[in-house]
Amino acid sequence: MPNDLVAALDIGGTKIAGALVDSGGRLLARTQRPTPAREGADQLHATVDEVLGELTAAHEWHRVAAVGIGSAGPVDAKAGTVSPVNIPAWRDHPLVAAVRERAGGLPVALIGDGPAIAAAEHWQGAAKGRAHALCMVVSTGVGGGLILNGALHSGPTGNAGHIGHISVDLDGEPCPCGSHGCVETIASGTNIARRALESGWQPGPDQDATAAGVAAAARAGDPLARAAYARAARALAAGIAATAALVELEIAVIGGGVARAGEVLFDPLRAELRRYATLPYVQGLELAPAATGTDAGLIGAASAGWQLLGEGGCEG
Repeated sequence: MPNDLVAALDIGGTKIAGALVDSGGRLLARTQRPTPAREGADQLHATVDEVLGELTAAHEWHRVAAVGIGSAGPVDAKAGTVSPVNIPAWRDHPLVAAVRERAGGLPVALIGDGPAIAAAEHWQGAAKGRAHALCMVVSTGVGGGLILNGALHSGPTGNAGHIGHISVDLDGEPCPCGSHGCVETIASGTNIARRALESGWQPGPDQDATAAGVAAAARAGDPLARAAYARAARALAAGIAATAALVELEIAVIGGGVARAGEVLFDPLRAELRRYATLPYVQGLELAPAATGTDAGLIGAASAGWQLLGEGGCEG
């Protein structure tokens, strides 16, 4: 059955993943590589090329009608370029043109990773059927996307909803984006781990000094680990409440690696949200973990591909 699949690419600071996806959101052929985030542009391009090469070699490739890309941002959907904060070698990198050439001239859609998770959660996950939602990814960075009036609102360049770069600490630390005190400088996995270590927390016998290791220690009752997650929850709550006050939301969905900490994150986040979301029209804001898991970026990218074709996915 020709033209019943799209190819999806999920490009982040940790991994570059690819899959072929049908109109129901089912992932078929898939592949993944670590992101060489500190390498040069050539190595990054080679990694994307490897992922695309595996997809084009799949026996289903002849059924692919378009390619959707969800990338760490900022992105410029109009220009087809990406400048991920956590991938320094890519600044105004012409990713769409490179992918289009490698994919044999197929049409290519580009959105930020935050809008991608929003599209995924609205299409297949915790925000399904909701008209007004903020969907976030809290991982190496912090991103977000908006569902407004039942449709993805990605903005003119594909970056709308980028909650990670709302400043919640006016005297805070510099952010790689150029601002200060952004949500990402406090609540990303990298910064949770850094904060815990700086406060005197020591990794356990497994020497896991990542946010996952901090979460395990917090779960076991370590006060320094718990404090690092409480601080991250405060920053997230401030950003979520500000967004809800601005556009009115029914639900905030949290995904990404940090969200896998479970109640270590969600318990203090609920408490902090009650402190910050005080206006009557935001007090009932629901908070939920993402349901699409590690596949969110691919599902959201596929949704963008289907929308490019005028079919399925999350309307934008």
